[in-house]
Amino acid sequence: MPSGGSRPEDGAAPVPTENSILHKEDLSSKIKEQKIVVDELSNLKKNRKVYRQQQNSNIFFLADRTEMLSESKNILDELKKEYQEIENSEKTKIKK
Repeated sequence: MPSGGSRPEDGAAPVPTENSILHKEDLSSKIKEQKIVVDELSNLKKNRKVYRQQQNSNIFFLADRTEMLSESKNILDELKKEYQEIENSEKTKIKK
């Protein structure tokens, strides 16, 4: 009977699951996207208008450029932190 993968109760060494690999790739692409957003907002002229899209709709609202930049940087930092935590957890699993 084919095995569905390594289970922790088997006592086998933990192997990165397909879900964790997909999550890591997803995080990586989100980090790239967020870097572009931060770069674009950083390079805007002071008098340019910035709009925020309403979640799950096609409605946009005028937003403050500096607030958007700050928020985007915070999101980028959180994504990087989450990615780093995954990297560190994979390294500690490999060492064991």
